[in-house]
Amino acid sequence: MKLCIPTMGDRGWDESVGEHFGRVPTYTIVDTETGEVRVIANTSEHMGGQGYPPHIIAEAGADALVCSNLGRRAIAMFSELGLEVYVGATGTVRDAVDRYTSGRLQHATENTACAQHAFGKGHGHNHHQ
Repeated sequence: MKLCIPTMGDRGWDESVGEHFGRVPTYTIVDTETGEVRVIANTSEHMGGQGYPPHIIAEAGADALVCSNLGRRAIAMFSELGLEVYVGATGTVRDAVDRYTSGRLQHATENTACAQHAFGKGHGHNHHQ
């Protein structure tokens, strides 16, 4: 399983999980079978590039996203791309992967979506999309 974790830099296993999934500078992809770690830049339109984070993450070969939280629109986009989403990750990449492998993360649904980013309640920012 290749997990993608939104991160604040390129320190691999020791990097901090970013709280704002769409606006993090990097995404760290961890292969849970081999332990291989790869860091990719967030080149989405949120960071001045093109496209949306779910597409970048899917193109990088991830099977699932592990993050702190995200909005309903992002959950729907990942679902359309066939990627699972798990919420509740905190700490470092290592902590997030440990929480995933031990079953301590919650599968993302409309009910677990970031409430402040529900449709019509975006408060003028779209950092989770």
